[in-house]
Amino acid sequence: MKISYTVDAAHDGRELRQLVRAPLGLSAKLWKHIKWNGTVLVNGKQHGDARLRVHTGDELTLLWQEVSSVVPVDLLLDILYEDETFLVINKPAGMIVHPTYRAARDTLVHAVAGYFERRGEAAGIHPLYRLDRATTGIVVIAKSARAQYAMTKYHGQLYREYLALVRGHLDSRKGCIDMPIGRDPEKANHWQVRADGRRALTEYETIASWPSYSLLKIHLLTGRTHQIRVHFAALGHPLLGDTAYGGPGDAISRQALHAWRIHFHHPDTGKEIHIEAPIPEDMHHLIGSDIVSRETFIEERGGRIAK
Repeated sequence: MKISYTVDAAHDGRELRQLVRAPLGLSAKLWKHIKWNGTVLVNGKQHGDARLRVHTGDELTLLWQEVSSVVPVDLLLDILYEDETFLVINKPAGMIVHPTYRAARDTLVHAVAGYFERRGEAAGIHPLYRLDRATTGIVVIAKSARAQYAMTKYHGQLYREYLALVRGHLDSRKGCIDMPIGRDPEKANHWQVRADGRRALTEYETIASWPSYSLLKIHLLTGRTHQIRVHFAALGHPLLGDTAYGGPGDAISRQALHAWRIHFHHPDTGKEIHIEAPIPEDMHHLIGSDIVSRETFIEERGGRIAK
């Protein structure tokens, strides 16, 4: 990886280490990695002193190797978008993003490592967020720790929309759920609404409804574990298939949750990136043809049909 920067007047006389956060946009961890394992050039000459002062017009170049310890595995990937900075995957149900035990070899990061190996690409593997094993849809992978840091400084840098099928009909067609979430002390890997939890905000809008369930478009304003599942269960409208949180399991074999759309400003180009993942067949089956037709339903909202 390489970063080049020409020192401007606003940073004249600053020490190298003072340029790490701004304007270079590096985390302290990455700067330490570059300093000890990479190369720092000032006007073409290598320097190892982080206290070196630079001046207007100086050319600063940082070089380092992205290394991943993940074992490459040859697994199928549904790639939605790729450039030099990001790889965006449509994750299937049943696949976890990171290994939860040492011997795991069937995760998304293992599949990405195999993809990079086949292409001969030396890139890092840095998921910007995680999806539950049973949740489908968009996962954004940064190819460098620098890009990961640039995109995760605050929650709103990535605008994400989900589709969910929930039991019954909500009282309000759209709204914002504001209920704190914390761990359930009686169940492992289980969360609940509780007064001493962390604040959690979930925006939703009802797109369509059927006699026993509704289709919602959801946007998270915070990123708590199981936030969507916990919030709608607390309202008495658990996700279809989400038996862990009280959802009915007869219509679909997993929680009916899909990471549908994402958009963000590219940290390197400034371009606005819009990505959408096709609705998976098990959810598509439940949406059916009740809304005029599948094609009309998707096209009206700018999407495309899952083949």
